[in-house]
Amino acid sequence: MSIAATEPVTHTGMLGTVPGADTSAKTKLGNSQDKDMFLQLLVAQMKYQDPTNPTDSAQFLAQSAQFTALEKMQAVADQTAQLVSAQLSFGASGLVGRTVTWTDTEGTSQTGLVNGVSFGADGPSLDVGGTTVALGQVQRVDDGTRTATPSVPTVPSTSV
Repeated sequence: MSIAATEPVTHTGMLGTVPGADTSAKTKLGNSQDKDMFLQLLVAQMKYQDPTNPTDSAQFLAQSAQFTALEKMQAVADQTAQLVSAQLSFGASGLVGRTVTWTDTEGTSQTGLVNGVSFGADGPSLDVGGTTVALGQVQRVDDGTRTATPSVPTVPSTSV
């Protein structure tokens, strides 16, 4: 008997919600419940097996290896989610002092200077002139000190 994963490991997207530190306790709790459930199934399987046809030890080892592999993959997925969250936070912090263009709730394009960044459960949000803008709404980023394009001075040619 093999035990399949009950929930797929998914990621909501680069600008979507990423589990942060507040979900790590839930994940650990879920992992311990999964371990308990696996052990209960294993004990029940051994308890109710046919004595004339015992469970093959190779099958037991294969199930144990599958469970261990699943546990390790979940740990890698959790660490990857934390890494993406950190990258989004650092990226958002790098926008302070820059001019961003975003689409507001009415579908109108707005532009403003990023004054700060706040970090919530939904990911980083930019403070643009008192307006909270989700990082996923940003369409364009410009240098905050943008001025007119400087002209290149011409050097008069000298004739020899």
